[in-house]
Amino acid sequence: MIEQIEIELPKLSRGFHIITHYIADALGVKPDIGLLNVHILHTSAGLTINENADPSVLVDFESFLNHIVPEQMPFVTHDMEGVDDMPAHIKASLVGSSVTIPIKNRRLHLGIWQGIYLCEFRDRPHRRNLVLTVYS
Repeated sequence: MIEQIEIELPKLSRGFHIITHYIADALGVKPDIGLLNVHILHTSAGLTINENADPSVLVDFESFLNHIVPEQMPFVTHDMEGVDDMPAHIKASLVGSSVTIPIKNRRLHLGIWQGIYLCEFRDRPHRRNLVLTVYS
């Protein structure tokens, strides 16, 4: 069986945000066993899974990506929405637009230190939409 729902996250500032609880709450009752695919419907934000215990990891991810994809790139031509426009698209492609998580015993089967991140790359906060597809 396949079930699909779409959720809208609240506006979140630029940076990395743990959103596991939004996803788990939206799913409600999960199957005993299955897979969850989470896909973001935007090109300037991404999703990943990583450390959920130490907040400095979130800051370090932001710092690292800003280092390898800075906003001041004179050769970039796509800047319709500001200097963060094309760098946000590049960062989103590097990070990715979906994650897949196993479901076991009606719970997201993440490692003890793992959380799902929204990676927001735009300076201005945006509402982001996610498609949650459960395969059971």
